[in-house]
Amino acid sequence: MPRLRIDVDYLIDSLEALLSIDSPTGYTDNVVRHATEELQRLGIEPELTRRGAIRAITPGEQREGARAIITHLDTLGAQVKLVKETGRLELVPIGHWSARFAEGARATIYTEGGSYRGTVLPLKASGHTFNDEIDTQPVGWAHVELRIDAMTRSRADTIGLGIDVGDFVAIDPQPEFLDNGFINSRHLDDKAGVAIALAAIEALQRDKTKLPLDVHWLFTIGEEVGIGAASIVTPDIASMVTIDNGTTAPGQNSSEFGVTVAMADQSGPFDYHLTNKLVELCREHDIRFQKDIFRYYRSDSASALEAGHDVRTALLAFGIDASHGYERIHVHALRSVAELVTAYVSSPLEIERDVRPVSDLEGFTEQPMDEAEQPEIAIVPEESEG
Repeated sequence: MPRLRIDVDYLIDSLEALLSIDSPTGYTDNVVRHATEELQRLGIEPELTRRGAIRAITPGEQREGARAIITHLDTLGAQVKLVKETGRLELVPIGHWSARFAEGARATIYTEGGSYRGTVLPLKASGHTFNDEIDTQPVGWAHVELRIDAMTRSRADTIGLGIDVGDFVAIDPQPEFLDNGFINSRHLDDKAGVAIALAAIEALQRDKTKLPLDVHWLFTIGEEVGIGAASIVTPDIASMVTIDNGTTAPGQNSSEFGVTVAMADQSGPFDYHLTNKLVELCREHDIRFQKDIFRYYRSDSASALEAGHDVRTALLAFGIDASHGYERIHVHALRSVAELVTAYVSSPLEIERDVRPVSDLEGFTEQPMDEAEQPEIAIVPEESEG
């Protein structure tokens, strides 16, 4: 089957729309509504869990042994930890990210009665007052505060506005889409992954591709706090491919171009056979790729396995520079991952016994153990003396 054409304009438009909707973990209803309506527009009728995780199924020739493609709709953010006597807000992070990247961010505080705007600032923010102390103050969530853009000079004033402990704080993404294909924004993890999944679905629906197995398109809402796919995987799913970011940083092999195939993360190696299949599909369809291992990283795959789901897992990544900060990606990687996803879900089933949760040894997989063939080394005779 030839490589499907991905509508890059649709992918970028989808990403831009997703970034415009605040969705820190725990405050995801609006982005769930948006994603559900877009899936319906693409011709799929999704189902939602109680809290809003989405499952959308494109039917294949066989239900058992289904494949899943999973991304997450939630992002990093913060909550109000304390209303200070000055009227400003102490914060705690949602997800794991450094206060270094929060300093200077514009933000929205969501309260019971409505939203307010504000800015996250270090405790010593005025150069004209603190001079060199600005550069020597510590970095951490205890050393920043949220200044509210409203008339408040005391704790009582802020409480009077309806702002209280536990209110959600969404950090502005500040997206910028450049003509050369680079995209800068917060929350590309994992809204770029969601846009990739939508673009893959659009390509498959447009092409009317016949699928050998049901494909479950899963969108979770708690990945940034480690919950992720814990409760959305059904027994008929045999393999699950996560789409998420890969870190392009010193010591890493990821790239902002092509597909980064993760071989392992901090939870351990990904499934040998599923990962190798994805690599072979890259070679077969001439999709640029590289492999990487992430030491301080976990994804929806880990949460599914930890919840007890017996599924093969793999991770396809689009390279991000400055992950969990002010992130940058390139559209080449987004298109490449979408191309690989369409190739994977339309590829034939190879491990037939995967359609059953339990079976005997017949048809069980094998991993190579033979010694690799090595090229012969030509031995050049030494010249005789004399």
